[in-house]
Amino acid sequence: MELIRDIDAIEEPFKNAVVTIGNFDGVHKGHQYLFSTVIEKAKSIDGTSVAITFNPHPVKVLQESGQLPHITMYEQKMELIEQTGIDVLICIPFTREFASMTAEKFVEDLLVKRIGMKAIITGEDYTFGKERKGNVAFLKTYGEKLGFEVITGDWQKAMGTAENRISSTIIRETVMDGQVDAAKAQLGRYYQIRGTVARGRNRGGRELGFPTANILLQDELSPKNGVYAVTVEHGSDVYKGVANIGYSPTFDDHQFTVEVHILDFDKDIYGQSIRVNFVSRLRDEKKFSGISELSEQINRDIEKARTILD
Repeated sequence: MELIRDIDAIEEPFKNAVVTIGNFDGVHKGHQYLFSTVIEKAKSIDGTSVAITFNPHPVKVLQESGQLPHITMYEQKMELIEQTGIDVLICIPFTREFASMTAEKFVEDLLVKRIGMKAIITGEDYTFGKERKGNVAFLKTYGEKLGFEVITGDWQKAMGTAENRISSTIIRETVMDGQVDAAKAQLGRYYQIRGTVARGRNRGGRELGFPTANILLQDELSPKNGVYAVTVEHGSDVYKGVANIGYSPTFDDHQFTVEVHILDFDKDIYGQSIRVNFVSRLRDEKKFSGISELSEQINRDIEKARTILD
């Protein structure tokens, strides 16, 4: 996959470009189906499959609060889109200046002249351009004028989700509610967070007998506080583990942490990156009478996690 981070770096239009545009946060099953449709259409006209996305997320630029935890951070999103088989990914730096571009200019100058779009594949509710004046009807009008095809469809429901369409918003709510197994059904993979292992309060191994890797979250979506069975990727190796998300009420810390006990693991990985996949929620976070009772519960959590992960 060719990754383009600067529109001006596109020296000539792509051959028969078939385009789709979106934030693609999560790169969920609906997005995956959309990408596969783009790829199939491109093959049918001997063309180039092109996905256009934005960084940062437009919400962070256009809304005052700008608070939107990511399902997939930038690096993971790029990796997941590449895995779909898309030929070209254009990641446009999203600014207020870019947001002020008219729908006409966006279609004529960027999509048609610079990218060489011959077809665009999008949902029926897609809007774009200054004040969101661009929509599917607008695209069809310009398609007749400039010679490109507009293909629409409800791609999420095409994935067989009759009760709820797959959407990034629904996935965020699902993860925040701790339903990581339901999130997997919509994502097509386990929900994952990535982070650098930082030094914690040195209690896990010293006081409890269960050393933990403490992860500093950046802007990721965090699952609901509690204890989870997880798998942990370190480099090319994958381990089983138990993760605790929350405030360690037994110690009255009042400090949010993500702590992962990696099973059968004794390496020093401080300062290194790990990836944590949330497989199943084991229980709520709970305040125990003391270290002894907490240690006994952690042992039970580990045994339950081993059963789930085996």
